Amino acid sequence: MALTKVLVAVKTYPTLSSKYDELVCTAGFLEDGSWIRIYPIPFRKLEYDKQYSKYDWIEVDIERNTSDFRLESHKPKSIENNFNKIGEIEPDGNTWTLRREIVLRNVHTNMTDLIAQSKDTTKYTSLAVFKPKEILDFKFEKVDREWDKKKLDTLKAKAQQLNLFQNSDNPFEVVQKLPYKFSYKFTSDDGIESTMMIEDWEIGALFWKMLAKHEGDEAKACADVKKKYFYDFAKTKDLYLFLGTTRTHHFSPYPFVIIGTFHPKKIVQTFLF
Repeated sequence: MALTKVLVAVKTYPTLSSKYDELVCTAGFLEDGSWIRIYPIPFRKLEYDKQYSKYDWIEVDIERNTSDFRLESHKPKSIENNFNKIGEIEPDGNTWTLRREIVLRNVHTNMTDLIAQSKDTTKYTSLAVFKPKEILDFKFEKVDREWDKKKLDTLKAKAQQLNLFQNSDNPFEVVQKLPYKFSYKFTSDDGIESTMMIEDWEIGALFWKMLAKHEGDEAKACADVKKKYFYDFAKTKDLYLFLGTTRTHHFSPYPFVIIGTFHPKKIVQTFLF
């Protein structure tokens, strides 16, 4: 069995699938700095010792997902006995020197060029590290508060059937749907202004944490999320965006969404005379 070594950089917020239940898209870097996507993964159903974190090195038995035209897309050959954590890259200080060495090998700054690469039949670029010229704003807006009822009913029926055979006293419950959509508005080197939704698991986890802190006050929770992503990450850190396309929207005029952030402390150049 040939295992692939991957540095995990992205875990998207869970979504529901009638076919695969609750799923998380994982993306990361191979040792040469190239991107790879691993999907589908029922992450929260993995055994605890298999549940990887960002910047963990994992070894996985995967193969090209031939049903997906995006060349970075792979799927696990099996869920059992897979996803072995073999190490991690710690922050090593706020500048994240070791993480930078792998993550920042191919950084895009021109949105027009990146979108053109996504349409190029020899590349179909669907994952990228992007350095915005300027972050203009951080937005949040209300969306549907509940999962699609048809998908949810399908998953509940599957779970009930499974519990009948497994005698489970702790049936699996799907993650709560985020009631807000969070987005960055930014410019790139070509002068284009873009507004992109952020689908990172971390932003969802931060919202729920702040909601609990403020005892259910959603306005205060959203304000705290903006404080972190706009006033901290965008204003004081050296912010890069992890961008990805979805298979269904890859050929739309603006195919990318933000699937993660990379936000080390800014490196201050010092000069000796």
